[in-house]
Amino acid sequence: MIVEEIMNTRLKTAKADDRIKDVSTLMCMNKISGVPVVDANDELIGVLSEKDILHCMFPEAHELFLNEERPNYEQMEKDFKGTLNQKVGDLMTKVVSSVSPEMPVMKAASMMWLKKIRRIPVVDGGKLVGIVSIGDVHRALFQEHLLG
Repeated sequence: MIVEEIMNTRLKTAKADDRIKDVSTLMCMNKISGVPVVDANDELIGVLSEKDILHCMFPEAHELFLNEERPNYEQMEKDFKGTLNQKVGDLMTKVVSSVSPEMPVMKAASMMWLKKIRRIPVVDGGKLVGIVSIGDVHRALFQEHLLG
């Protein structure tokens, strides 16, 4: 089984200059936890996840050790409003692993497992053509062995 057979091609994407507020709305309304970020030519340039968005609200570990006061969690929650006005390009993960449509499904699943990610973009000739998730892999294996 290859990635192309199970990948999702109905993609929700973002551009680097989109506002976090707009992409967060897209993610919440579609119940997805991340989106690929593409340029004007549909070439993959990053990924934005809920984790990327929330990460900017939390202090780094070394800052917690330097600051003797406990973090002000209520203020952190209020600061989220400022996060919504930032651009996707400021918060996205820029170094992104991807797979090809011809890659064996289990190789793609192994990459996700090793990198501790739940989804991976599918790129063909530099262009984003799909996305495959751990759930897609599980469903495909289940269907193949249940029905096979």
